[in-house]
Parts: sequence; C-alpha cells; structure tokens
Amino acid sequence: MARILLLFLLGLLDVCAGHGVFMDRLSSKKLCADDECVYTISLARAQEDYNAPDCRFINVKKGQQIYIYSKLVKENEAGEFWAGSVYGDHQAEMGTVGYFPSSLVKEQHVYQEATKEVPTTDIDFFCE
Repeated sequence: MARILLLFLLGLLDVCAGHGVFMDRLSSKKLCADDECVYTISLARAQEDYNAPDCRFINVKKGQQIYIYSKLVKENEAGEFWAGSVYGDHQAEMGTVGYFPSSLVKEQHVYQEATKEVPTTDIDFFCE
C-alpha cells in the first residue's frame, strides 16, 4: 500500500511540475481597457530595478519600457500591482507578461483608459 501511495505522489508531483501551479490571488478584480483585457492600456518606463519575488512577477531594469495590460484593484493592505510585458533588447521583441509594483513605473503614453472592472481568475496567477 505504501508503494502505491509513493507512486501516486510521485506521479502527482510530475503532473504539477510539468503543468505549472496556481498561486495565491493578489486581487479579486482588475481594471482593463476592454472586457477581455487584451488591449494595451499604456506604455510606461521603469524608474528603478525590480527583482521578481516569485513566478507571478517579472524582473524589470531601470529604463526598460513596459506595455501595461491590466491594473489590479488594490485590496486591504496589499500593494498596487499592474500586469505588463517588458520590451526585449530588440524593439520588436516582447517579453513575458507578469506583475510589478505600479510605483515602479511612470506611464509615458496612455492608449486607452482602464475603465472596465473585470474579476480576476485563477489563470491570472498561474505559473509555469
């Protein structure tokens, strides 16, 4: 019986490792430019470096440009986080989408106002 349990747990570990993990939600709502949160809200520039504490977040270097896709609605004592993608070293190269503190950036150009309040889902905080 112990051998079957061990095999089951190893298999479960393999499934989780191969498919990612759902992390804690940072907020239950987000602001977007549209109902599906697919349009870019703004372009911002990082004012300082930021090292991601876990896989929900992105690393940012001072001076990098970031496309902003959503802004989490601040709840309780949580920080205010935005979701975006850092420009790569090449202008046409987009990076991984993730969260970062809103205080880290200065918006340079607003494409569309973030007026649509949308509930967050588990996939918003999924890590591969």
